[in-house]
Amino acid sequence: MADPEESPLVAERRAKVERLRARGVEPYPWAFPGRVPSSDVRAACAGLAPGAEASGPVLRVAGRVRAIRAHGRSAFVDLVDGAGELQLLLRTDELGEEAYRGWLADLDPGDLLGADGTPLVTRKGEPTLRATALTLLAKALAPPPEKYHGLKDPEERIRRRHVDLLASAESRNRFAARSLLVRELRRFLDAAGFLEVETNTLSRTASGAAAEPFRTRANYVDDELLLRISLELQLKRILVGGLERVYEIGRVFRNEDLDSTHSPEFTLLELYWAYADYGDMRGLVESLYATLAGHLVARYPDAPFARAAAAAFTPPFATVDWVEALEARSGRPGIAELPREQLRALAREAGATVPDDSPAGKFLEKLFEHYVEPTLDRPTFVLDFPTATTPLAKRHRSKPGRVERFELFYRGIELANAYSELNDPDEQERRLVEQVGGRAGDHVSHDPEFVEALRFGMPPAAGLGIGIDRLVMALLDVASIKDVILFPLVRGRPPAGPARDPAAPSAP
Repeated sequence: MADPEESPLVAERRAKVERLRARGVEPYPWAFPGRVPSSDVRAACAGLAPGAEASGPVLRVAGRVRAIRAHGRSAFVDLVDGAGELQLLLRTDELGEEAYRGWLADLDPGDLLGADGTPLVTRKGEPTLRATALTLLAKALAPPPEKYHGLKDPEERIRRRHVDLLASAESRNRFAARSLLVRELRRFLDAAGFLEVETNTLSRTASGAAAEPFRTRANYVDDELLLRISLELQLKRILVGGLERVYEIGRVFRNEDLDSTHSPEFTLLELYWAYADYGDMRGLVESLYATLAGHLVARYPDAPFARAAAAAFTPPFATVDWVEALEARSGRPGIAELPREQLRALAREAGATVPDDSPAGKFLEKLFEHYVEPTLDRPTFVLDFPTATTPLAKRHRSKPGRVERFELFYRGIELANAYSELNDPDEQERRLVEQVGGRAGDHVSHDPEFVEALRFGMPPAAGLGIGIDRLVMALLDVASIKDVILFPLVRGRPPAGPARDPAAPSAP
């Protein structure tokens, strides 16, 4: 039933649906078997001279109508599918006068259309399918926005990602490239002997990171549960159980930042490698990024982002010492040894807004974020963090007051975080208690089940965390995390106003 407030364009298209059904044409059929990608038609045209037609079998294609251009007794239809764009040639002597006129009257941009026909090359050299039969596969009631120029409002593009995808080849290609990267990442880790596992999303303790969790309730057990903020502690328990190389790629949830590099819901890779240390992990991370950049440039050889990634992520990556870099950039020797009150004052001067009762490590992190991170433009490993910043890492074997940890930065953004894992259960418990410090609401949780697991003996190991969304941002040269997540969280819509024509341009 039509909405009395729907736009005239939608009402016109709805009338076409009724007209089609009255002629016995189902505008939403069940399937269209036997179709081939448009690239098959282009391949069949590759050796033809202008004006020539292929002698092979009839081919069947399907896609979305982008444009229709009528020229009397013939017409051209631009069709878009997952393999690209293809021109269809419609002629009255092929389709029949009545059918031809019916298609011109009832077909619109945005419709899903199937076509059977013969490949040919026009006199202008355009690969084309001369259609001998057409099948409407789905009548689009809502016209495409701005004649396929896309949505302009950034948040509207995210809320209506389906429209953004159908209107923007760039958007479709970006998410196809993301899929490629995740697939190749899995292949890399599988080939290195790592076993992919899955751990729980709901738990009673938010552990493994300093973040505010999302809360929910389980009716069956009558208990409050938290969505995980990290994958770390469960994967370490698997190491205790005897699986020596494990990884997980999963969603984690942090009830905090929403900006160009943070999302409350994001995809995280964590892996743990028994009998290795953070030096081994550096080699693996360097090889991983170089390998992924290589796959990108092989798949998109002419894309500037792929060539830039392959050039940037060529080993060896640069290295800097965490403390030395902060001392040099801040102009304060010995800054890592200052008492918490002085660190808090310095962090406030640098614009940090973390709570006053935060631990010293948090203030140090904010100072490093302010002074050093913006200077790390090329891929750079930052090494050997102060112990106060990292309660789950093993103490450095030669640098007192440090832990064996690195982060990889590129263009000021952290792309990997790894350390030699702390496996002394008593030291681990002491550090967790110190980190929590009895402060209400702190979610660097003291997880007694994890400490208990360590008492059974965890082998020396290295651990790694990589935000998949940031990895994709870096390799595809994308500025906002919202543009590499299909459906990121955005603010709610403003209060409803007058009915909006879905074909009208978005607000600038």
